[in-house]
Amino acid sequence: MLEAVWIACAFTLGLLVRSVGLPPLVGYLAAGFAISGVGRFVELPENGHEVIAHLAHIGVLLLLFTVGLKLRVRNLVQPEVIGGGIVHFALAVALLTPGMYVLLEVTWYEAMLLAIALSFSSTVLAAKVLDSKRELRAFHGRVAIGILVVQDLIALLVISLAGGSVPSVWAPLVLGLPLLRPLLFKLLDVCGHDELMVLLGLLLALVVGGMGFEALGLSSELGALAFGVLLAQHRRATELSNSLWSIKEVFLVGFFLQIGMSGLPGMDALILAAVASLLLPLKAIGFFLLLVLFKLRARSAFLSGLALTNYSEFGLIVAAAVLPEWLVPLALTVAVSFVISAPLNRIAHPFYEKLSSRLLPLERNIHHPDQQPISLGDAEVLIFGMGRTGTAAYDQLSGKIGKLIALDSDPGKVDRHRKAGRSVMFADAEDQVFWQGVEMSNIRAVILSMSDLEAKIIAARQLRQRGYNGFIASHSLFQDEADKINLAGANETYLTMSEAGVGLAEHVQEKMVEGA
Repeated sequence: MLEAVWIACAFTLGLLVRSVGLPPLVGYLAAGFAISGVGRFVELPENGHEVIAHLAHIGVLLLLFTVGLKLRVRNLVQPEVIGGGIVHFALAVALLTPGMYVLLEVTWYEAMLLAIALSFSSTVLAAKVLDSKRELRAFHGRVAIGILVVQDLIALLVISLAGGSVPSVWAPLVLGLPLLRPLLFKLLDVCGHDELMVLLGLLLALVVGGMGFEALGLSSELGALAFGVLLAQHRRATELSNSLWSIKEVFLVGFFLQIGMSGLPGMDALILAAVASLLLPLKAIGFFLLLVLFKLRARSAFLSGLALTNYSEFGLIVAAAVLPEWLVPLALTVAVSFVISAPLNRIAHPFYEKLSSRLLPLERNIHHPDQQPISLGDAEVLIFGMGRTGTAAYDQLSGKIGKLIALDSDPGKVDRHRKAGRSVMFADAEDQVFWQGVEMSNIRAVILSMSDLEAKIIAARQLRQRGYNGFIASHSLFQDEADKINLAGANETYLTMSEAGVGLAEHVQEKMVEGA
C-alpha cells in the first residue's frame, strides 16, 4: 500500500528533522526525495504520482483559502505591496536572465523563463510560517502576503502567455463575485459549528473556487484565495479557518512530498540549486531595500523580506507548463530554499535584534506606515495581545482597577476594539524600536496574552532589561513553555487549561454553597 510508505517516510523524517530544531516540512521534502530514490530500485504503482499530486493540490487550495480568510483587500492596495512586488519581479528577471543564459547554456527564451520562475517566492511556505507564528495579520505579514498575491497574479499571466492558453470569454464574471458575499455570509451563519461548516469551507475552496475558476480558464489557486477573501469580513471567519487547520496540514504534507518526488536531481539540477541558493541573500537584500524605499521601517522590511527569501511552488507550475525538462532542477532548487528559509524565519525576531543596529540607519527619515506609538499615557495596566484571552482580561479588569491600555499588532483587531470602546493601540511587542521609545513609568502590571511563545519571551525580557520592576503575568498551554516565559522575566505564567478547570470547580463550589 503506497500510502503507508508515504506516511511512514513523512512521519519518520519529519520527526527526525524536528529533533534537530528544523521544521518538519524539511523532513517531508527529504521523504519525497527518498521515495524517488526507492522508485529506482522498486517498482511503484504508476498512478502514485498522480495521487500525491492531487492531494498536494488540495492542500495548496485549502492553504490559500485559509490565507484569504485572514486578508483584507484594502491591505493589498498599498504602494509597498504593488510596487514592491512588481519592481522586485522586474529587477530579478532583468538580472537573472543573462546569468541563466551564460551558466546553463540555454536559449534566451529559456533563460528568461527560468529567471521568471526563480523570481517568485513561496506562498505556501511564507503563509505556513507566518500563520504558525500568528503573524498573518501583523503589518509585516500583510505586506509579505500582499506581495505574494501580486507575484501569483504575475505567474498566472506568464503561464497564460507562455503556455498559449487564454481565459474563457466568461472569465470577467469573476468581477461580480462580491455580489455573492451576502449569500456566502448567510450560508456560513446557518451551517452551525460542526461538520457542515467544514464541508462549506471545502466546497468553497475546492469546488466553487478551485474547479469554478479552472472552468473559466483561470487559476484554481486564485479561486480558492478569492473565496477566502470574500468571507474574511464574517465574524466566524477565524472559526472556519481553525476548523480547516488539521485537514489543511495533512494535505500540505502531500505538497512537500510531491516536490521531492519530482525526481532525483542530475548535474544541471545541482548547479542550478547551488547557484540559486547563493543568490538567496541578494533576494532578501533586494526586498529589504525596496520596502525601506517604500517608507517601511527597517524591522517590517526585514521581517517581510525574510518571509519572501525562498523560491516558489509557482515556479514549478511555470516549469510544468512551459519548461518540463527543468521541472526536477527547479524542484530541487525550491526544496533547498525551503531548507534554508524555514529555519531562518523561525528565528526571525531574534535574528533582527542582532542586526538591528546595522539596519536602523538605513531607514528613511520620514513617517512610516507602520510607525509605533511611544506614549501609554497614564495607564496603570498594560495588556499585550487582544485575542480572546487578552479581551477577557481587559473586560474583567475594566472599571475595577486603574486605567487600562492594550496593544496589538493587528490593525483590524485594533479598530474593532476601539469601536467597542476599549483603549487599544497598534504596536508589536517584538519590535525593538517600540521598546526603545516607550515610556512605562506609570505601568504597575503587565499581562502577556499573545499567542506566540517567542513574542511573550521577547516582551518579558525587554520589560526587565528596560528597568521595569512591576508584576508580569502570562499564560501558556504547556509547562515547558511556561518555564521559558518565567525565565525571561515573568512573575507568573498560568497554564490556561488548568486555570479553566480551577475556575469551573470554583464556580460549581459556589453554586453548591448557595444551594445548601
